[in-house]
Amino acid sequence: MVTRLDATLTADPARVLARLFVPGHELVVNTESRATGVLARILALPEDEVRSTLRDVLARYTGRHRDLPATLAAHYEEICHRVPDASALSAQRRTLIGAWFTHEFAIEAAALFNPSVVAHPDQSGLPSGHLRFVLSLRAVGEGHLSSVEFRTGVLGGGRELSLDEPGPHVEAGRPAPAVHDRALFAAVLAEDGSDAESASFLVSSLPAHFGEEELERAIGALAGQRVTRHGGVRTAELARRIARCSYEVEFSPRSAIAERVLWPQGPSDARGMEDARFVRTVTADGGSIYRATYTAFDGDHIMPQLIETPDFRRFRITQLAGPAARNKGMALFPRMVGGRHVALSRWDRENNAIATSADGLWWGDARTLHVPSRPWELTHTGNCGSPVETDQGWLVLTHGVGPMREYSIGALLLDLDDPSRVVGALREPLMSPRDDERDGYVPNVLYSCGALLHGDRLLLPYGASDAAVRFALVDVPLLLERLIADGPPPAIPENSAA
Repeated sequence: MVTRLDATLTADPARVLARLFVPGHELVVNTESRATGVLARILALPEDEVRSTLRDVLARYTGRHRDLPATLAAHYEEICHRVPDASALSAQRRTLIGAWFTHEFAIEAAALFNPSVVAHPDQSGLPSGHLRFVLSLRAVGEGHLSSVEFRTGVLGGGRELSLDEPGPHVEAGRPAPAVHDRALFAAVLAEDGSDAESASFLVSSLPAHFGEEELERAIGALAGQRVTRHGGVRTAELARRIARCSYEVEFSPRSAIAERVLWPQGPSDARGMEDARFVRTVTADGGSIYRATYTAFDGDHIMPQLIETPDFRRFRITQLAGPAARNKGMALFPRMVGGRHVALSRWDRENNAIATSADGLWWGDARTLHVPSRPWELTHTGNCGSPVETDQGWLVLTHGVGPMREYSIGALLLDLDDPSRVVGALREPLMSPRDDERDGYVPNVLYSCGALLHGDRLLLPYGASDAAVRFALVDVPLLLERLIADGPPPAIPENSAA
């Protein structure tokens, strides 16, 4: 039923981003950051030493980045307000200052794992029966900081799977503010604990869709009523933070998909973008768009957020709201069911649940589908990505945690018209860690964030102990036969149902 393939992806510490680096964010004597002292020493360098040092920097690092001089110039602009008499500086000294305020971040230095896979938007030029795909990956670097990156490849007949070379550079794209949805903004503002009266006034001052300028005007109007609206200051702080959590990212058309990295840009994902579950979804007008939920981590809290892209070059990141949009492991269905958006949820961090939404942004109460009942899943269970539609029902790959915190992959089958009804559940795992998959950054873990149906086969990429990404092919007719034979899981205890 399951055939493991030979293809393997492992972390490559040579994949580096050129990131802004500010020496010593902490305050020191005389309340000056270390940036002031570093700048003073750079400014004291004689011009001939500036030229020779810059030549050395460019010779050593230009090949590792696309358009490094432009990156260094951009980083100089970020801190030039600290430079006295900046207009008198030579172009070489400005670029060199940018180099001192730049560092390389190895996005995969610690781990590469938790993949999801979707059909590539371009299927041209392939032999019959072949499928080009896009693989999303969780990359972990210094400080356990996670980002989302991509690879591409082709699945052919038999056990034939090839992965494309990712390209020589890595880019984080150009971020930009997003246009906000007023209803979603109001829901998130309420969940974040803002003063209800102040929040209501602020939201009523906004158009249905708004940007930064409209928000600042509304905040200004709220500030004008601070005598009678004492919660206005706190509400304004929350509103600005919520707005920064939604953003857009665009990549150069010169870059390949595998050179693009979604890097944390907002307050909610400042410490990591984890476990993106991509799926190609059908829109209300019959078109398609790629969507993914991911776990945003700010260092203290986690929450699911939404990624949308038509082409893997332009991305929109948005917050989600509602009781089902909590904790980890949310996964979207590829299409609406009964006129509603549908998603798997693990809002309680223990059980598989299902939720619906009118707009795909605010998610109501979740209904429990499946609770841990077998020995290999008694710690907790969750999904391994978005459901796959088959003639027999919605195929859901699950994960279960058993003794010694071993993660295995299982499966559920949901009714096609009523996905809140479980038709079948595997009694035994579909896959468990083999001996050569047990050692890594997090031992004894098999985990996936999404599989792809191609004919009668399911392409299943999976993380093996957070040390490598491997691939398997699943015989779907055999799996469906087993699910139906095993039947529904044990009844859910009353106190487990949401």
